[in-house]
Amino acid sequence: MMTAKKIRKGLFSIVALFLIVTFTVSCSRKIRDPRDDFEANLQAMQELLQSDSLSDEARYGIIRKIATTLLANNENPRLIVYLTDWVEKNPDDKFNAYWLLMVAHSYMQTNEDPMAEFYFERIIKNYPDLEVEGKSIHFLCLENLIKISRNSDSRIKYFNQLINRFPSSVSITEMYMRLAREYENIGEWTKALRTYNMFLEQPDAASIQITDIPDAYNYAKTLIDFNKSPKDWTFRSLASLESAIREAIYRYQPNRLDSIRSKVNFFAVSWKQDENSSTGHVAFSMANYMHGNRITCDKELIPGPTPNEAYLRTTGWTTMPTWYFYLREVNFPADPDIHGRWEWAGIYIGDML
Repeated sequence: MMTAKKIRKGLFSIVALFLIVTFTVSCSRKIRDPRDDFEANLQAMQELLQSDSLSDEARYGIIRKIATTLLANNENPRLIVYLTDWVEKNPDDKFNAYWLLMVAHSYMQTNEDPMAEFYFERIIKNYPDLEVEGKSIHFLCLENLIKISRNSDSRIKYFNQLINRFPSSVSITEMYMRLAREYENIGEWTKALRTYNMFLEQPDAASIQITDIPDAYNYAKTLIDFNKSPKDWTFRSLASLESAIREAIYRYQPNRLDSIRSKVNFFAVSWKQDENSSTGHVAFSMANYMHGNRITCDKELIPGPTPNEAYLRTTGWTTMPTWYFYLREVNFPADPDIHGRWEWAGIYIGDML
């Protein structure tokens, strides 16, 4: 792999010659159109490239100067033509991966992401990795591919390459979470759950903050815990769940209520608390709050914010007499036998806000 040190060393061999040519061109006329100077400088650099004595690093420096000059003058289409033509005519140039990287970036600058993706992919598939200015070309390609690709299958491939090839350059914890989400997006639940579990095994999983994935830890933990649980508290329909709760309250059966409620992340919070709060996840017996009290239920359920949620208002409890039982449809496509059933997921304590 060519290092930045070697490249900088090679650049020194062309600096003096380039300055002489540039000075000669700029002094040939006292009054010039700036565009003329631009074209003359490009021509001068092109002439430098014709020398048979140039080292690979010196040639790299000249081509890079031509490319950055074109970019500085918003000549993106011309840059693309120049560099792709160079790569085609000079297949043995060890820096071709870098030239195509510049082409891909140029397409990104003009919002032509499909073309940028094509060239990033081409570099990874057809060219050995190259380190320029301390950065891996393949790593930069993968980073950009993840930014612009909208295809989950492709993104899965890119995340796996980052994890396997550049583990010290990325957050492995974040990579596992993002990879698991992509598996989930395409319904590969076995791989998704395995990857979520790998995420949870990382030492910083509980504390990591991942942009655009709020509360990643609780999301993954809920899925894994739910997958490992017997799921025997779920009901075929909202009506059957409601009926079971009403009957247990009417018959004063706290043990039955304990068996009905969710065994994964069941919460009891006030309306102002977050249901995912660690203080909201509780293990208690309903008997402690029913003892000696007459518990009653409203005649009708209260619709939730979506058709997949509902509340049952109850009163008469020992602590804060009004409780709202939160009922929701199970969203767990990993298990078709459970997905779409209903569970009693938690309790909101106090009057509804």
